[in-house]
Amino acid sequence: MISKATIDTVFETARVEEVIGDFVQLKRSGSNLKGLSPFTDERTPSFMVSPVKQIWKDFSSGKGGNVVAFLMEHEHFTYPEAIKYLAKKYGIDIDETEQSDEQKELANERESMYLVSEYASKYFQEVLHETEEGKAIGLSYFKERGFTAETIKKFDLGYSPEEWEAFTSRALEEGYQLEYLEKTGLSIVKEDRKFDRFKGRVMFPIHSMSGRVLGFGGRILSNTKKAAKYLNSPESDIYHKSKVLYGIYYAKQAIAREDNCYLVEGYTDVIQLHQSGIENTVSSSGTALTSEQIRLINRLTKNITVLFDGDAAGTRASLRGIDLILEQGMNVKVCTFPEGEDPDSFARANSEEDLKEYLEENARDFISYKASLLMEEAKNDPIKKAELIRDMVNSISKIPDNIQREVYLQECSRIMDISENVLYASLAQIQKKDSKTSAKQQKPMEVVREESQPRAKVDHLYVLERNIIKILMLYGNKEEDFEDLLLKENKETGELVLEPETQHSKVFKKVFLDLQDDEIAFSNEEFKKLYNLLISKLNSKENEDFAVENIINELEPEEASRITDILMEEEQYELHSWDRHDIPVKEKDQTVSQFVSQTILNLRRHLIDCKLNDLLENIRNVETEEEKTDIKTEVMGFNKLRTLLSERLGRVM
Repeated sequence: MISKATIDTVFETARVEEVIGDFVQLKRSGSNLKGLSPFTDERTPSFMVSPVKQIWKDFSSGKGGNVVAFLMEHEHFTYPEAIKYLAKKYGIDIDETEQSDEQKELANERESMYLVSEYASKYFQEVLHETEEGKAIGLSYFKERGFTAETIKKFDLGYSPEEWEAFTSRALEEGYQLEYLEKTGLSIVKEDRKFDRFKGRVMFPIHSMSGRVLGFGGRILSNTKKAAKYLNSPESDIYHKSKVLYGIYYAKQAIAREDNCYLVEGYTDVIQLHQSGIENTVSSSGTALTSEQIRLINRLTKNITVLFDGDAAGTRASLRGIDLILEQGMNVKVCTFPEGEDPDSFARANSEEDLKEYLEENARDFISYKASLLMEEAKNDPIKKAELIRDMVNSISKIPDNIQREVYLQECSRIMDISENVLYASLAQIQKKDSKTSAKQQKPMEVVREESQPRAKVDHLYVLERNIIKILMLYGNKEEDFEDLLLKENKETGELVLEPETQHSKVFKKVFLDLQDDEIAFSNEEFKKLYNLLISKLNSKENEDFAVENIINELEPEEASRITDILMEEEQYELHSWDRHDIPVKEKDQTVSQFVSQTILNLRRHLIDCKLNDLLENIRNVETEEEKTDIKTEVMGFNKLRTLLSERLGRVM
């Protein structure tokens, strides 16, 4: 168990904008930051981070909370794992008691698979650095590839011994269960036999964006024809190769900083480029590029530069991945290396300065690159040239932005020496065909008459109680002048009238006293619990240290998420950039006293309405005229009070 002191230190130190910035490219939006949702596929930002409140909200998925909640949602961490991740990031020593065997057994399946994978990574590193076989074979291979000791350590490179059960037996001795060794693919179990999947291979751990070990890539060093040169972990609950990019953990900050991502094919390409100072590099690990992998990059930058080997045949096949990148609305450039070179070999043969210069000078826009590459194939064959033009227009049709699409068509027209009108006509045909295909794939929509749709009933009491919680969290400690209209009897006419009286008070005291005077209790149990907690905190001696983020950090993740919904309600308006359209959005903290008075008056009026409804319902059930007269008198009294409240509410608003 992690001590409370450690948890408190982590929350005091961690900054939500810094942590989330490792996973999502954030841009300033007023006092907040916004970016693309990491939980849904979107092109318009709906993800907001509040550095002031130290919370985040994803308006597309409805998720939100504090920094720990983000790691639990995004990385599927448990609460302790999220705290440990933050402690490691900020260099905080963890005060932790040893887990009991019972606690270990209670760890769920995914956690167990992560633990097994983490152990395997450490085991392979230990074998590489501390055994004769590891040093002679594995370490020698890495050094031959030109990797320094620092690079080998940085990427957690390792070696799996040339023995059938070396890793499996060791893991079982350490108390790890065979079930999870098999589910992660580290061990293969057949009847009564069990053996290591990666026997005799150098090991490349594959990390998530937060650095968790998800799986492995292993390269065999012997010249056997029976075994595959590279072998990856099989698909599992924690490893989905179509959703992972090799090196993303080490590259994410550089990608966001440089606002560009270099995309290569292999593990060693990534490692060699990182070592050469090109740290914004990732790899699809030998698999065909997928939409999920592109979206990982899209969170950090809109710009991708694809690096190709100097092999025209392989490059031609890889061009298909560019269409996927274009579909995501990203900017694509292509850079090829000289004949016979790949990113790994070229980086080894050149200095960091020469490598960076080469990448900058040879990165070409995808349309001009594709044209030059395919024109070489078409040469003077008009039929092949026509096919090439269709191929290029098909790629351009994938671009979602109209302006960008038109610019590319104009460029294509210039390069291919063909009229723009012909290209526009070809584009229209492709789009028409795509729309028909899309329409066929979609199920016919059921037409429902508008009047048949029941209107959702608004729970006014829920909204008002929610507003009181919002007021206490955002403005509880503020001091304001409140104009109260006191109910007094006119001595001459005997009528009840409202007389203004101004009082200076802290917001939380005003709310507390008003609710207490009217004997109002919360109907929603969750709000009731939060109300009592907030009043207690605001009324304590430590009131001066009252902060929203501290309250959220004390709550369970689900409760914290609901509170975030309340606190980030105003920030949703920033996503729509109303200011650009000269539509001002009035902020609540500019008129706090009005907002408080308005909420409490509305609550009082709502409760009077409920009381009136009860009385009118009761009048139908009474038997004597005397009882009816009593109820009517009471109804008249409440109606007068309601009228006065409405008048007072009108003045406040």
